[in-house]
Amino acid sequence: MLYSVPYEYIKRKVDVRVTDKTIEIFYNHNRIASHRRLYGRKGQYSTVTEHMPVSHQQYLEWNGDRFRKWAEGIGSSTYQVVDASLTSKRIEQQSYRSCMGLLKLADKYSVDRLEAACRKAL
Repeated sequence: MLYSVPYEYIKRKVDVRVTDKTIEIFYNHNRIASHRRLYGRKGQYSTVTEHMPVSHQQYLEWNGDRFRKWAEGIGSSTYQVVDASLTSKRIEQQSYRSCMGLLKLADKYSVDRLEAACRKAL
């Protein structure tokens, strides 16, 4: 199971207290995060929006279907590349930035050039 902490604590050593119902994370004896303990399937995650940098929070309004629909409007090869990116990560949201970057290339170059590049990549 994966639990978020505020992004300021990335790569910092923290202490974790686990009970039957709660996961608490401490840094220098101060609690920095608390989550309801998850049970069930492996790979679940609990993320608190405020733990994310503002630049990452903007992606919360996005979802895989929205990226797929956008890509489909460009072409079938672009759709295949975006779909492969979305399914390549265990947590789909981790691929949103790369999908956004890819699809924004159509603004800079053109939808025809992006589709041709995706066709070549495939």
